Amino acid sequence: MNKSEFVAAIASRTGGTQADAARFLDAMIEEVQSTLAKGGEVSITGFGKFATTKRAARTGRNPQTGEAIKIAASTLPKFTAGAVLKAAVSKKKK
Repeated sequence: MNKSEFVAAIASRTGGTQADAARFLDAMIEEVQSTLAKGGEVSITGFGKFATTKRAARTGRNPQTGEAIKIAASTLPKFTAGAVLKAAVSKKKK
C-alpha cells in the first residue's frame, strides 16, 4: 500500500474526503518527524512507539578497495510495534 492508497483507505473508513485524510496524514508525519528531531518519542497506545537510537562511530571497509574508512556516529529513527499491532499481524489465518 502506498501513500495515495493509504489516504484513500482513511477517507473511506472515516467518511471524510481524501484531501482531509491527506492533510491529517501529512500533519501526523510532520509531527512525528519534529518530535524525533527534538530527541523526543511518540507513543501511540496499542500501535507502537517512535523513538530515536544512537549508532556509535565505527570503522568500515570500502568494498571495492578494501580500504578502511571511518563511519561517523549517527542518530536513527526506530519504531517498536505495540502489543495490539503484534497480535493483529501474528494472528493465525483460518
